[in-house]
Amino acid sequence: MPELLASPRRRLFLGTAAAVLASPALAGLASPVVLRVLAMSDLHSAYERTSQLLAALEAEIASQSVPHLIAIDGDIFEHGNVAAVRSGGAIDWAFLGEAARLAPTVVNLGNHDNDITPDLAEVVARLRGLGVTVVSTIADKRSGRPFAPASAVLQLGSRRLTVVGVATNALNTYPAASRPDLDIPVPGDWARAHLVQALAGADLALVMSHAGLAADREILPLLPRRVPMIGGHNHLLFQHRQGANLYVHTGSWSNAFTVLTLRADGSAEAVSRPVALDGPASPRLSALIADTLGKALTGEERAILGVSPRALSLGDTGRAAAAAMARAAGADAGFIGHTTLGTGLPAGPVSRHAFDAVVRFEGKLMAAEVSRDRLARFLARANQDRPTPFDQRSGDFVYGERIRRTGGRGPARIVTTDWCAANQAEYFGVSDLAFTEVPDLRVKSVAAQGLLAPLAAPST
Repeated sequence: MPELLASPRRRLFLGTAAAVLASPALAGLASPVVLRVLAMSDLHSAYERTSQLLAALEAEIASQSVPHLIAIDGDIFEHGNVAAVRSGGAIDWAFLGEAARLAPTVVNLGNHDNDITPDLAEVVARLRGLGVTVVSTIADKRSGRPFAPASAVLQLGSRRLTVVGVATNALNTYPAASRPDLDIPVPGDWARAHLVQALAGADLALVMSHAGLAADREILPLLPRRVPMIGGHNHLLFQHRQGANLYVHTGSWSNAFTVLTLRADGSAEAVSRPVALDGPASPRLSALIADTLGKALTGEERAILGVSPRALSLGDTGRAAAAAMARAAGADAGFIGHTTLGTGLPAGPVSRHAFDAVVRFEGKLMAAEVSRDRLARFLARANQDRPTPFDQRSGDFVYGERIRRTGGRGPARIVTTDWCAANQAEYFGVSDLAFTEVPDLRVKSVAAQGLLAPLAAPST
């Protein structure tokens, strides 16, 4: 036998066979599925798709007779949706109740989950009343206790899953009235101090982080081997493998969810499922949504602002809005923060209420002069909705569009929102840009004029 092993042909055969047997695809096929996690993040009261999302979850769970977990990684609610505010989030709460009836459901708290109900303690109590498991690293300064434990163990079929939830410590992104009550550790610091202990002895494990990609870079190296991690907060949609660990962002605004498959051998796979605007709707929610919107929206909010010639992806919507800002401000290029936008522009007539889901926040336009080399670097950093190497992803980013391509070495004029100007280190990677306000221009009106065609004049 030793001489056979020494044979070059034999070594080649054994090496090839070992590689084939070690193939993740074959290993996955050989190992049974023990759990499917239906993961989503940043739903933001997207009522135009809430019923379709529930129907998609129902179909997914019915498709395979294995244990399922619904994992919602923060930001269920949206204060920019007037129907959500006026109804007390009735549709969101109904969705959560239906989800918990479909499958065990876990929520990791995000920075918008007390948008409608300011006291996070009340939000957590109501979630638990629906049978939802809540995890978070956010503590209540009033009591000195956490709003929810950072980890929980769920019995799912014959296996036990330990779930850990991490929150963002970007306090300025939480509702202003609640900020004095919130005590939130730096995510990386918390993970270095507590993550290993939280996962010690786990049968199966899952980490849910609403801290954002930049913070998650510190957490990923701390994960035990083959523990998957769900990311949120940045409204991204991608998958990344770091060594043996799978890291996924699941999209936003109910446009998609991710099916995370865990197998008996510890391997994990993920696939994104889109949720179509015109897809099947669940009768469990459809009537409630129609009734709630009918009662909550005013005539002004139903009024049609203009017509969208075609549906645009979220990224293309952002670039079109950035171009509109540049034209309005007489700039060479425009930039708009990725989470200033909620969802992509739909086709056809667009009401004020629908447009508020596209451009979430109002604000000023701010302009600055930069060198053309700098402009090129900003454009290269922008538009991370497109395939982007993981080491070049910044978490927060801008959609950017250049509308003038004149040469020369003179400075270029850029325009952005007041939020991006005030947080330029996160969005542009620099902190020395001198922005000044562009008078008489506001983000929503400029974007609407650039994105929507005027209504046709009535025939006489």
